[in-house]
Amino acid sequence: MTLKIHQDHSRFKQIVRGKIKANLRKYVQKGEMIGKKGKDAISIPIPFIDIPRFKYGHKEQGGVGQGDGEVGQQLGPGAVEPGDGHQAGQGEGDHALEVDVTLEELAQILGEELQLPHIERRQNEKIITQKIRYTGINTTGPESLRHFKRTFKQALRRQIAAGTYDAARPVIIPTREDRRYRSYKLQDLPETNAVIIYMMDVSGSMGDEQKEIVRIESFWLDTWLRHQYKGLEARYIIHDAVAREVDRDTFFHTRESGGTMISSAYKLCRDIILADYPKSAWNVYPFHFSDGDNWSADDTRQCIEMLRNDVLPNVNQFAYGQVESPYGSGQFIKDLREAVGDTPNVALSEIADKDAIYASIKDFLGKGR
Repeated sequence: MTLKIHQDHSRFKQIVRGKIKANLRKYVQKGEMIGKKGKDAISIPIPFIDIPRFKYGHKEQGGVGQGDGEVGQQLGPGAVEPGDGHQAGQGEGDHALEVDVTLEELAQILGEELQLPHIERRQNEKIITQKIRYTGINTTGPESLRHFKRTFKQALRRQIAAGTYDAARPVIIPTREDRRYRSYKLQDLPETNAVIIYMMDVSGSMGDEQKEIVRIESFWLDTWLRHQYKGLEARYIIHDAVAREVDRDTFFHTRESGGTMISSAYKLCRDIILADYPKSAWNVYPFHFSDGDNWSADDTRQCIEMLRNDVLPNVNQFAYGQVESPYGSGQFIKDLREAVGDTPNVALSEIADKDAIYASIKDFLGKGR
């Protein structure tokens, strides 16, 4: 019986996985599922899964092969009087079932559908961290590691052996010799750490629709990279004419009215990388989103110079996503393509609308860097 339950559960998970894969493009384009994200899982609505079964027809109708009819007449379901739109209906509507899927499983499905290669980590990026591993019980140790259950069990054994235990009045008083403590040792664990540095233009030309596209795409980028790395940090930079570091909530809900100087964001990104994330120990992924508008050609040249000399040599991959806006010129991605478009650790993508997010994720993550 237990085996059959496990088989049914495994079959159900396969069906759910197939439903998610079949509708992945729709899920990528929609942002409401991101609001249902937990710490390690996310709720995804899928079409209602039902077991095939026979259904009885209407009572007023005959069975198969009964009643009046002509030769060659097609048989269909029983006729139902159409409603006038003002009364409650009795028909069955469409149902959706919300299932919890771990972010790990979601990342695997994303990788399979987009055929994403596994990331090639740097050879020297491992950081050694120490983890406490409890290995046994000892008679000595600090009071903070006292094992109360083992201590009282030892006291109970002693009192029973000495004949002092009274079952009618069970009082157990541990002595110093009864005390037991957890013993441990420090275990060295190599970890692969990574950081995403998100940068976004929040000038007046970047509206709510453009920021929603960035929010949705960043969720999928996070999901894939967390699947590849155990430790993943995220830093957030917003800029118009001036750049500043903010938290995640401010990143997606801030709108300014000033001009745009992209170099201010690249300078701050460079300073963060050099100060906190040495390339010998970290896998660094800067992602910049903008509508392609910049203050001047001189500022664009300054951005390209910083990328070549300071950013690209210290990161796994630099990615720029240009979100289409009715107010943006769209020139910046053209300048990047001409200057650094052929560089192996540069990924460029144009995102016209939510439908383009699916292909943009492939542009960013398809290189496996």
